[in-house]
Amino acid sequence: MKNAPLELPEVRWLDTARLTAGLDRYQRLDLAAHTRVHPPLRQLDRDGLLALAESIELSGRGGAGFPFARKARATLATADRTGAPPVIVVNGAEGEPASAKDKMLLARTPHLVLDGACLAAAAFGAEEIVIGVAAGSPGEISVPAALAERELPCKARTVCLPERFVSGESGALIRGINGLPVAPAPLKARAADGAAGGVRRRPTLLSNAETWAQLAIAARLGPHAYAAVGTAAEPGTILLTVNRPGADPLVVEVPTGTPLGQVLDACGLRPGIGVLVGGYHGAWLHPSDAVGAPLSRAGLAGLGGTLGAGAIATLPADTCPLGETARVAAWLAAESTGQCGPCKRGLPEAAEALAMLAAGAAEPAVLEDARRALGAAQAGGACSHPDGTARFLLTALHVFSEDVDAHLSSPGCGRPVRGVLPLPPAKGARLEVDWSRCTGHGLCAVLTPDLIRLGPHGYPTSTTIPVAPWQEHGARRVVNQCPALAMRLRRRGQV
Repeated sequence: MKNAPLELPEVRWLDTARLTAGLDRYQRLDLAAHTRVHPPLRQLDRDGLLALAESIELSGRGGAGFPFARKARATLATADRTGAPPVIVVNGAEGEPASAKDKMLLARTPHLVLDGACLAAAAFGAEEIVIGVAAGSPGEISVPAALAERELPCKARTVCLPERFVSGESGALIRGINGLPVAPAPLKARAADGAAGGVRRRPTLLSNAETWAQLAIAARLGPHAYAAVGTAAEPGTILLTVNRPGADPLVVEVPTGTPLGQVLDACGLRPGIGVLVGGYHGAWLHPSDAVGAPLSRAGLAGLGGTLGAGAIATLPADTCPLGETARVAAWLAAESTGQCGPCKRGLPEAAEALAMLAAGAAEPAVLEDARRALGAAQAGGACSHPDGTARFLLTALHVFSEDVDAHLSSPGCGRPVRGVLPLPPAKGARLEVDWSRCTGHGLCAVLTPDLIRLGPHGYPTSTTIPVAPWQEHGARRVVNQCPALAMRLRRRGQV
């Protein structure tokens, strides 16, 4: 591991280095370096660990922000009732393209994450620790190497999952650990309940990598020292991924409540024409609101935002914000698993409307239809994917309202789409329309209404349409049954 190259963002901190301690001296903290940087870990019993988590108001750092102690108590209640020992799960399957903080922790300071998981496993009498990582990520090598270096309170293993946006959803992660397709469960079930939604039907305590690392820091410092930084309601520090146009992202540790403008200044950024906080399930802030926005869940909620996965991105004035949003909207729609109505119809419809708007080809009615579809998607899906995507898109339409007006009244804003918002390399298939053959028959939209929408003259509104895995069967039907032979299904990389 010492010589393994780690393609990870640069790490910085403001005021306090806790999770990032030692990373100015070491590329990766193996067990020897970890013990030099961090003092011995104080072991806690069940009641002591629960009291610690409650006293510091520890909440999940993966997006939802659910209180850790409440989740742990629910898991232990099931374990006590059934007699089945719990399973501890570390969610490191970070599928958010704008976020790299959990990948950084698992790759560069894995023992800090394992400290928290092992602390809980020992206190709660767990039978197993499972660490979920994205296949091909540095954690796939780093975590097993760290497990081999240390004594463990129970058996532990690493599970590699496809690097997809939905892989980090808790239900999808547990299904993947159980050997099932990595997709949100068709029926919502709490991991704490065990039989319905846990690992091997055991009561399961699942939190993301940063949450476990924060627990290890708190156990070393104690509640009073831990709360020496941050806000009274949300003590401690947070990890952020700050994306920079034309440069590599930074992972930055800051005290909770730090003004967003201070973080941007430290990273050499200006708010530009809008700031995204929380990643692609987050919300856009107007530049005037962003500068003073406190980086806490409560502070951002007061501005209609969310801390989410802690990913931050700014848009410079020389790129089209609607074109940038449309790129991400298409990707988010293709990343869904198509298990519920909002994902099957609402997200593709909204993505298509955003693409038309960005191209200056949308009518006001198209945009209103998209708003309605996104409104219906909120809190109506099998998981949080449609809700988070709706928040991302609706806040974009609000913050960039002047650009929306310009695109509705003219061919566009005149700015190119520079691809500032990070997205992974294109994968999968795409459906292409050959305009030299298309006669506007309309059968394609009848066969796959979730893929193809027709314009006012009866022709498909897009010539190139991303196809999610769950849409491929319908796409093949369109290709085979098009009367004009105007459809082609191409894999990425095909000419």
